[in-house]
Amino acid sequence: MDLTSPYYRSKLRGLYTTAKADAEAECCILRRALDKIAEIKSLLEERRIAARMAGVYSDTDPPRKTMRRGVLMTLLQQSAMTLPLWIGKPGESPPPLCGAIPASSDYVAKQGDKVAARVKAVDGDEQWILAEVVSYNHSTNKYEVDDIDEEGKERHTLSRRRIIPLPQWKANPETDPEALFSKDQLVLALYPQTTCFYRALIHTPPHRPQDDYSVLFEDTSYADGYSPPLNVAQRYVVACKENKKK
Repeated sequence: MDLTSPYYRSKLRGLYTTAKADAEAECCILRRALDKIAEIKSLLEERRIAARMAGVYSDTDPPRKTMRRGVLMTLLQQSAMTLPLWIGKPGESPPPLCGAIPASSDYVAKQGDKVAARVKAVDGDEQWILAEVVSYNHSTNKYEVDDIDEEGKERHTLSRRRIIPLPQWKANPETDPEALFSKDQLVLALYPQTTCFYRALIHTPPHRPQDDYSVLFEDTSYADGYSPPLNVAQRYVVACKENKKK
C-alpha cells in the first residue's frame, strides 16, 4: 500500500478537511456557550444590584452589615476563580481589561463593577481599597463607590484618576503572555485575606490559565524591603500608577 499515491493523498486531504470543519463547528458551539454563560452572569449581577437597591437580599448576597469577614473573603475568592478566561480567535488581540491590559481612556465602570479606589483612611493617609461602583456622574466626572469591607456604611465620591477598574477577563499565559504583567513589574495587588491593595513586584507571572501571580509586597519589616512571595489572583492585580518606591 503506497500512502504517497494520489488516491491516499486525496483521501487524507479529505479527512483533514472534514476534521478541520468539525473542529471549527465545535469552536463556534463553545463560543456561543461562553457567550450565554456571560449573559447569565450579567443578568444575575443586575438582579443582585436591583435587589440590594430595593433592600431585598438572597442567601448568596446577604446584607453587608451581617456578612462575616470569612464569608466576604470566600466571595472574593469565588469572584477571582470564576473570572472568565479570554479566548480569542486566531490572530485576535486581547481587549482592554484582559489581564494586565488597562481600560481605555474613556472607559466608565458600570454600576456593580469592582474597582481599586484610592481613599483617605481614618488617620489621614491614603490607601487603595477594593470597592464597588454605585454610580458615575458624567457632569462632574466622579464616581460614587462603596468600600467592599465597610458594611455599606462608607461611601466615597472620587475622581476618575482615583479609580482603577479590575480585569474582566483572565489572560491565558499559553496564548496571550503579552497580556500579563512581567517579572519585576511594579503593581498594586490585593493583600491576601484583606480588602486593601498594596504596592508589590511581580515575582512570577502565571504559567497556566488557572495559576495566580506570585508577588513580593513592599514591607519594611524585611531586610530587603519586600515580603516573601505570596499568591494573588489575576482578578486583583492592577497597574501601579506610582513608580517611585515609598
